[in-house]
Amino acid sequence: MDLFFIPPRICWWRVLFLLSIFQDYLSNMLDCPPTCSCSPTEIYCNKSDNGKFFPLLALQDTGNNGNNSIEDLFKNITSIHIENWTGLQTLKDVDMELYTGLQRLTIMNGNLRGIQARAFSQNPHLRYINLSKNPLTTLSWQLFQNLQLLELRLEEVVFECGCDIRWIQLWQQRGEAGLNTQLLFCNNGASKIPLQAMNISLCDLPDISVTHYNLTVIEGDRVTVTCNGSGSPLPEVDWTVNDLHSINTHQSNVYWPNVHSINLTLVNVSRDDNFYMLTCIAENKVGMANASIQLTVHFPPTILKLDEPERRHETCIEFTVRGNPQPTLRWFHRDKEIPPSDYIRTEMDTYQDYLEGCLNFKDPTHHNNGNYTLEASNFLGVTTKTVYGHFLNAPFSDDYGDYGTPTPTITVTHRPEEDTFGVSIAVGLAGFACVLLVVLFVLINKYGRRSKFGMKGPVAVISGEEDSASPLHHVNHGIITPCTLDAGPDAVVIGMTRIPVIENPQYFRHGHNCNKPATYVQHIKRRDIILKRELGEGAFGKVFLAECYNLSPTKDKMLVAVKTLKDPTLVFSQTLKDPTLAARKDFQREAELLTNLQHEHIVKFYGVCVDGDPLIMVFEYMKHGDLNKFLRAHGPDAMILVDGQPLQTNGELGLSQMLHIATQIAAGMMYLASQHFVHRDLATRNCLVGNGLLVKIGDFGMSRDIYSTDYYRVGGHTMLPIRWMPPESIMYRKFTTESDVWSFGVILWEIFTYGKQPWFQLANNEVIECITQGRVLERPRVCPKEVYDIMLGCWQREPQQRLNIKDIQKILYALGKATPVYLDILG
Repeated sequence: MDLFFIPPRICWWRVLFLLSIFQDYLSNMLDCPPTCSCSPTEIYCNKSDNGKFFPLLALQDTGNNGNNSIEDLFKNITSIHIENWTGLQTLKDVDMELYTGLQRLTIMNGNLRGIQARAFSQNPHLRYINLSKNPLTTLSWQLFQNLQLLELRLEEVVFECGCDIRWIQLWQQRGEAGLNTQLLFCNNGASKIPLQAMNISLCDLPDISVTHYNLTVIEGDRVTVTCNGSGSPLPEVDWTVNDLHSINTHQSNVYWPNVHSINLTLVNVSRDDNFYMLTCIAENKVGMANASIQLTVHFPPTILKLDEPERRHETCIEFTVRGNPQPTLRWFHRDKEIPPSDYIRTEMDTYQDYLEGCLNFKDPTHHNNGNYTLEASNFLGVTTKTVYGHFLNAPFSDDYGDYGTPTPTITVTHRPEEDTFGVSIAVGLAGFACVLLVVLFVLINKYGRRSKFGMKGPVAVISGEEDSASPLHHVNHGIITPCTLDAGPDAVVIGMTRIPVIENPQYFRHGHNCNKPATYVQHIKRRDIILKRELGEGAFGKVFLAECYNLSPTKDKMLVAVKTLKDPTLVFSQTLKDPTLAARKDFQREAELLTNLQHEHIVKFYGVCVDGDPLIMVFEYMKHGDLNKFLRAHGPDAMILVDGQPLQTNGELGLSQMLHIATQIAAGMMYLASQHFVHRDLATRNCLVGNGLLVKIGDFGMSRDIYSTDYYRVGGHTMLPIRWMPPESIMYRKFTTESDVWSFGVILWEIFTYGKQPWFQLANNEVIECITQGRVLERPRVCPKEVYDIMLGCWQREPQQRLNIKDIQKILYALGKATPVYLDILG
């Protein structure tokens, strides 16, 4: 594709020449249907045609171009418009399966009478469908269950009145996919009536109930749960148990009058299913309902890791303990329990049923050498493990070992006057040393504290604008110190993006030690990574679901999310002398930064694979995808399946669940702020959801492709999430922890609107005008006044007047613990 690279300052006639070459290249690969016009991204057919087939691009003799080139050309088609095609009567899955990147589909004023059940199964990016002026008599909601439709146009389609189209009436009432703005009709046999006036008895969404909503068992138990689906038409009911480790059996279905019941039996319940959501689905012609049971498994503790500290480098004994309920930890040294103190204390983080942390020592000596025993206990059992800790060698070599050395006795014979003379010399030398130290301190302060970047102090925090000439458009900013940069004084590389260095006096961290060992990034062998399927694609490469071996001490393999780096010669500026080397350096820096970000509400980074191409980063896999999709799927007006399986939650999210989600994001932001890390793109699309409604902040760099309408393009490459940005970021590109707080207020608004786009009724330029003029988003209908007050506190125009993220987290946690009736929802 180097043939199509257009260098800067090229003459306009050369641009046209290169474009003509590209069009010739495309035409040599594919033929446009005779009555249509085509471009690299669009097929437009508006002339009468009696052909019975969908206008598939015709393949030509491609020589050595290969199948991948053909697939990419089909994938690039984002819009298909078909009008006046009377011969096309049925839309089939084979018609659509190659257009995997399709976003807009119009088939109107034709003779379309039916759509095959899985017609859109390969078109996950479809957001706009127009089927107006066709003789369709019925339509199934299941056609659209895997899509996030923004608009479905059905004007002048006269359906047969009946239960099959009851779902359209419900969507119209709820304002789903723009159907509320359309006047739709159905034929009841005698006449044509408005769809809103259609009255059908015994036809509605199914009801669903389960025997438990929280189920606590002990590892190895046997348990049976029951799901009942009722309604008319009688729904189909089934349990979804994907990735369940416990042995499970579906017992026979039982049909009562208007009730379909099904049992699920778990045998020898496994600890690996702790926090698993058992989900039951009921669906009929009208739609789908689901209900979930959170499974809590109690099991005795096990010590998975207890590492001996490395000599001279570490003052920490690392440990990983697993158990539920959370085990109590005790440490022993020389057969005595170690009490917590300023010199020896335990620091740890909790992740689900894992405890990970360190027994930290402050300035340990040889007296701290010896065996250390960790005891972990809960009501189901006790386990211990011992490790040897060696910190310093004893000052004398003798037979006393590591536990101490007696002070040697030295006998000296002298005269009293010699004492006086010796003391005088000692005092004189001490005075001279003090004067010398003062002089050195003054000289160091005057000349030694200016870095090569012209910034004073031991640490300078880099926060910058995006370079408009950069081919990339996103960067996560962290602390960058002069002792870790080698990109030169004019630019710094962060997160694989080059940005100009700008001193930001608002962020300053003291006490940084440039001499401490470099961050250790775990290296994972390529043979241990097996790709399963593609999850998405961003500016730098693709993200895959994969199995990774030898990553966990307790599992042979585990599911992970793998981010690959594209060919750096296509991603980086052609002005770089060695783009491959630059890409690898930037890749290493981002890996070091991610390795240092370790928190229960930050997506976990496991390591990298660099033995070959492409370069790979390995993250934990969050099963339910991004939070925005999760919110939309669990709102009052949407129930969808993802990858053919339901998202696991108890239907529509309640107030306590929303507060739980918000509290977790706030906890993650507290941690980022404590690390002086400015995210700059906080939004629900960049948060991920796992089992048990676990939410974490993360960004695989895909959201700009999937949620392209959330970004405003500035210049050639920079894309800004202006709907989440405060005035100072929009006007001056100033990004700080306070600007992240503003974004968190917008996240709260997204949560309480079930994932709506902020300012969805306004164009981007109107949004900029509203924000810079001081307008704020309105209070969502289901949002308590106390939560909206937090939003307003985040949206103060002056950054220093905004709420502190730590205070926000405390308030949300308190609201989540409070009884919901005390929250002022109607006030």
